[in-house]
Amino acid sequence: MTTQNPAAAVGQDKNLPEWRAQKTYSRNLADSRIKATLPPLTPEEEARPFAKYYYEPIKPADPAHLAAMDQPMDPAMAFGPEEINRLLDIPGLEAGVEVGWCNLPNGAGYIANTIVYPDVTADMIDWWFAWHPLEDLRYRIWYPPQHAGIMLSPIDRARILDPAVPNREKNWGVVHNVTENTDCGFENIDIAFRSPADMGFDMDRFHKVVATCAAGMGWAVAVEKCDTSITAPAIMCHAFYDVPGGLRHRTRFWMGYRFTEEGKPELCLPPDVAVPVEAVQGLARHNVREFTRFGDFLPRIYKELGNSMYC
Repeated sequence: MTTQNPAAAVGQDKNLPEWRAQKTYSRNLADSRIKATLPPLTPEEEARPFAKYYYEPIKPADPAHLAAMDQPMDPAMAFGPEEINRLLDIPGLEAGVEVGWCNLPNGAGYIANTIVYPDVTADMIDWWFAWHPLEDLRYRIWYPPQHAGIMLSPIDRARILDPAVPNREKNWGVVHNVTENTDCGFENIDIAFRSPADMGFDMDRFHKVVATCAAGMGWAVAVEKCDTSITAPAIMCHAFYDVPGGLRHRTRFWMGYRFTEEGKPELCLPPDVAVPVEAVQGLARHNVREFTRFGDFLPRIYKELGNSMYC
């Protein structure tokens, strides 16, 4: 890996190109209104070695897979984040368990999805989740129709660029500030990533079953926030399992849940309040589309750029 000046790694070098410069959080929020319009790439962005992915046709999701998100599943077939170790069971892949969404009886939103990626490895996943938050365009090429931008704090950027931290661990304790549309309008979403142990996994079992994991807690606020805007946290988990020729990806979202200071999941909805159905289904359908795209382009971009955080 190329060595870099630590000051440059966190954006303190005034001679850095724009994509390496460190923005302030308030500037990022202001820019999100522009990013939400999906403006064309700037000349500097056009010159980036991966800009071609922004313009290429997006592989459509399998119609049957997307149709599985048309109607809510039976809530009795769902489970809460306090039972996260059920993701360590061998997946049965029943339609209502592995692909579906619903409101739980307590009002929380629940999403389950699974998808198989040929020719994808755990190393690719670990590299991608460390590499892509370093620059807006890296996030935007993932799913251009609905991914508008991303930023990190200087401390989090330094952690990701630290060669002593393994790719798998670079995001532990790091917050991705993203601008994204999950079918309900563009939102600014702070995604606080956690280690598998901090998610509540039984690590003895985890290491025997899961190839890698990207998980944490998010908090979303509409880009054009108003008095009627809904703001709520969600716990998310993307777990990846080795299968012949690739990986199986199992997703869970628990919308309306957060982690306490003690690290325990808790429901934080007011009594008799439920996460809107439109928000749950929107995220479920978005998940199918963005990760269909993910499995299509990750092996290709990893082959080109996966040997470094810098490019």
